[in-house]
Amino acid sequence: MCLSKNAKHLNILTKFGVAILVMLLNSINTGELAANEQELISVLNPTGYAPAIERKPMAVRPVGLEGKTVYLVDVTFNNGDVFLQEMQKWFAANMPGVKTEFRVKKGAYYTDDPDLWQEIKDANGLMIMAIGH
Repeated sequence: MCLSKNAKHLNILTKFGVAILVMLLNSINTGELAANEQELISVLNPTGYAPAIERKPMAVRPVGLEGKTVYLVDVTFNNGDVFLQEMQKWFAANMPGVKTEFRVKKGAYYTDDPDLWQEIKDANGLMIMAIGH
């Protein structure tokens, strides 16, 4: 078989290219095997699962406010106290039969304040809370 000089070079380059390709594929497979031999670990979700939400009915609306005590509760959010004190003035001027009590709640809006809730319940009162936003 008589091959030209160019054909011989092409044949050598082809064999060389195939050899490099085989070496690359072999190294990839070896890397995959090494990765597969590493110890597996378990990962847990740190956020957990939220508890089920207990649905509660809305409070019964009063027929009217006359003779009632309305608690104006401030949670100390950006001038909520100013708004509630203006509301207290409005009630005094426009609905004098409604007693208003201004209170500052302990903690943020989402924290419990059992003493305040008990005071409102004991007075059979109503509440307006200035949360903000």
